[in-house]
Amino acid sequence: MCNMYSLNRATLIGNLTRDPEVRQIPSGQSVCSFGLATNRSWNDNTGKRQEQVEFHSLVAWGKLAEICGQYLAKGRKIYVEGRLQTREWEAQDGAKRTRTEIIIENMIILDRGNAASGSSGSSSPFTPPQAPASEPTAAPEEEIKIEDIPF
Repeated sequence: MCNMYSLNRATLIGNLTRDPEVRQIPSGQSVCSFGLATNRSWNDNTGKRQEQVEFHSLVAWGKLAEICGQYLAKGRKIYVEGRLQTREWEAQDGAKRTRTEIIIENMIILDRGNAASGSSGSSSPFTPPQAPASEPTAAPEEEIKIEDIPF
């Protein structure tokens, strides 16, 4: 008997490219979508510094969607974990469209920016984690946990 395993996991650290958009689907569940940019830099064969930016589409559901809508803004630096999902639809012009998105399951705010303005100069109760999100940290009150949010 052959055991087959598969893994669909995405882990990113980057900056929001736009403010999150929260909406309700007909069932009443919240969904939030926003963009995230990640950067990669390296030195080429001549020693010249090169940089590449990747843009990602992120989607959060339920309470995490509401948290993202409340605390995130364009420019904020975040850590996200999730899975890749590709969806297809037919556009109004009849063309078939596809989009690969990251359905996020965990999010940690890494900067101290003001969520209302996206600036990094003001204070926020959230600080970068000292350990991965799945492990307890020395100061657990610094990490956003879905079960701690009152809504």
